[in-house]
Amino acid sequence: MEPEDEQSGEPERRPAPSGLSLFEPREQPREPSGDRPGEQPGEPSEEPGGGAGDRPEDLPGDAPEPPSRRRRTRRVLLWTVATLLALVLGAGGALWWTAEHYASSVRRIPDAFPTAPEAAQPKPVPDSGLNLLLVGLDARSDTPTTGSAAKAPAWQAGAARSDTMMLLHLSEDRRSATLVSLPRDTWVPVPGHGEAKLNAAYSWGGPALMTETVQNLTGIRVDHLAVIDWNGFRALTDAVGGVDITVPRTIEGVGEARAWEAGTHHMDGATALLYVRERYGLPGGDLDRTKRQQNFLRALMLKVMDSGTLGSPARLGGLLGTVGEVVSVDDRLSNTDLFQLAWSLRSLRPDGVRFLNAPFGGFATRGEQSVVLLADRPAERLWEAIRNDRTEQYFQERGAGDTLGADVD
Repeated sequence: MEPEDEQSGEPERRPAPSGLSLFEPREQPREPSGDRPGEQPGEPSEEPGGGAGDRPEDLPGDAPEPPSRRRRTRRVLLWTVATLLALVLGAGGALWWTAEHYASSVRRIPDAFPTAPEAAQPKPVPDSGLNLLLVGLDARSDTPTTGSAAKAPAWQAGAARSDTMMLLHLSEDRRSATLVSLPRDTWVPVPGHGEAKLNAAYSWGGPALMTETVQNLTGIRVDHLAVIDWNGFRALTDAVGGVDITVPRTIEGVGEARAWEAGTHHMDGATALLYVRERYGLPGGDLDRTKRQQNFLRALMLKVMDSGTLGSPARLGGLLGTVGEVVSVDDRLSNTDLFQLAWSLRSLRPDGVRFLNAPFGGFATRGEQSVVLLADRPAERLWEAIRNDRTEQYFQERGAGDTLGADVD
């Protein structure tokens, strides 16, 4: 027998069938009409199905959800969560694979940092951004020495000097960057060799001696190193489809130096190499050449930024693959570090990047060599700003100063 309701004598109500869809409307309870003789509105009905079970708190629509429906809801939620996790993990796995695949192609340089005792090197400043030394090699051979296609070591004693040296500072928040060119003829103390031109350090002791020389000159701790030779430079330029560079005025050819007509030139790798290597036809010599190198780098950077590459993990992987074919980096820069570094630059905008030469103190002669001297006090103010990640304040106080302008000969 069915148990009776204690107040109405009615059989106990059974749960709704479990086969109902979660989206099917529930059956609405009947409301007392109050039209029967002697019945007042709001009083319990005496009809079967009436009684205490029809009180508002006991209406079927407010009854606890049936166990079978709760189980189905849990199953739907579990499958939804599992699907979302699979998608997230799949995307994360694909991103990790991309980072590993392309970053692994970047050639590493062992022993790229000074062996001097820690106490003899500049102390790292916490939360002060990242400092990278960028080196371009004046390799006279057609044999690649950098990147995954390298057929010879990035350094052999006396085989090549560094033709280009740039100190790149990335702010801690990655919203600004400062790139300082160090002229190759800068007269500096080279550890173990006395005073010499800066580019001799690489020829004598490779990346480690070059890094130590720059650290001693600036008091800035170098975090990472990237090296490219001229073969790699040509290949990288061609890989991105060339760059557009505007020559503001016609420049006459001098000796082997090429003449340039005023206007915008689309340069492939070979043409761009002529552009950045030239100095004899320029009024400022080596100083103007560093400006051309910065101008090229700015054009290349704008092209990468305009393509949206830095904001797309897939495109970023492709960029790393392209760079990895021609550039070598220090072996402290892991695959994950390399990808994270590139990805962290997605918020960087062209107007947040400043290019300048190290503060110039004049030309001089040392023995039979023509050299470049730095202006000591202005240079120290710049180095201090970079060390402490205060370059924004530095430029606010100095204005444009020696930063690269729009017109570059």
